[in-house]
Amino acid sequence: MSKQLREQELIQLIQPRTDIIIPIANGEPHLLLDMLEMSFTELDQVTVHQMLALRDRAYIRGEMAGHLVHKSYFLSGATRAAFQSGHVELVPNVFSEMPRLLASTTAKPLIMAVASPPDEHGYFSLGTQADYVSDFIGDVPIVLEVNRHMPRTFGENQVHISQIAGYVEHDAPLAEEKCPAPNEKDLKIASLIAAEINNGDTLQIGIGAVPNAVMSMLRDHRDLGIHTEMLTDGVVDLVMSGAVTGKSKRTHKGKIVTTFAYGTERLYRFLDNNPGVEFLSVSTVNDPYMIAKEDNIVSINATTEVDLYGQCASETVGGRYYSSTGGQADFARGVQLAKHGKGFICLYSTLKNDTQSRIKLQLAPGSVVTTSKNEVDCIVTEYGIARLRGKSLRERAEALIAIAHPKFRNELRREAEEAGILPSGR
Repeated sequence: MSKQLREQELIQLIQPRTDIIIPIANGEPHLLLDMLEMSFTELDQVTVHQMLALRDRAYIRGEMAGHLVHKSYFLSGATRAAFQSGHVELVPNVFSEMPRLLASTTAKPLIMAVASPPDEHGYFSLGTQADYVSDFIGDVPIVLEVNRHMPRTFGENQVHISQIAGYVEHDAPLAEEKCPAPNEKDLKIASLIAAEINNGDTLQIGIGAVPNAVMSMLRDHRDLGIHTEMLTDGVVDLVMSGAVTGKSKRTHKGKIVTTFAYGTERLYRFLDNNPGVEFLSVSTVNDPYMIAKEDNIVSINATTEVDLYGQCASETVGGRYYSSTGGQADFARGVQLAKHGKGFICLYSTLKNDTQSRIKLQLAPGSVVTTSKNEVDCIVTEYGIARLRGKSLRERAEALIAIAHPKFRNELRREAEEAGILPSGR
């Protein structure tokens, strides 16, 4: 019997108060969500749970309340305005704990995800995803949207046809995220970090101009490993240059390990049928104790502002929510536990044309601490690296003031003295 679903058959699968769990980014099944919206009046108090939604939708905007609503775990351009207007709830979390969190807070979970067509053995691949949904495979109903553009990948993201409640077919190009070209500040920050990376190190590195610039500076390195929550185009260039072999890794030796991928078509082609890349659950990839097994793990992340204690506010901008914690806290903890781990958190020293310092005595009102003072390692601006691990409050303040923009250093020192962080008169 065919498991291909029509719209009404899909709606009949969804009981009142069903919790629909959607993967990150390109795991988002557009046709399935279109079907839900078209028949939303037949749904009763159904909640969609998702990180990093791609498309602005009526149910996200609160137009289907009572029938279909959205609960976010990481804001995106599709959800930010709806959150600010009160139509989307944001649940605090760290990425590694998402599977456990969803398992404990959803009463009637159902997975909806995009997958590659099945192979000759009846296995679909979740392609660019494993993230938090892979933990549910075999335990909860799964409905797939089969897309021939989704690359076939390997790891803990395989779904057998016997494990699904049904599927629809919808071929559409995957969403792409192109990295911006680095500017002078990006290149300076990247050069400082690249100088700290040795042959044989294992990298966690995300998307953005600084991470991309760092990877472009490592092409003459050798035997690098990749253990990262998010895989991007920059890794493709590193692999092609011969810099990545993974031979020095302690876990999954020789393999690139990730939990989701987001980039351009070039990245998706690289992933297709590539046995050198393993997509594992975020509960594995982002587990701080698993991260710490890589003795020479190097983590590179970004923040929006830092106070003189070293607290990083990475999910709010000017005291208003912009994203969420993601995996930054996981890797900050993981590198601290690793034998020779290094963690770099980057930011420009200023904003608004050098009129405001991003390094402050106190974070902006309403800002949320993402990486605590106890788990931060190094802060990097275009003026240098502040090494905070094991340093006293006075030493931290001195190091952070030294990498602030020169025009704000005297003011920061005065504020630190008035607050009692630095002794007066120095």
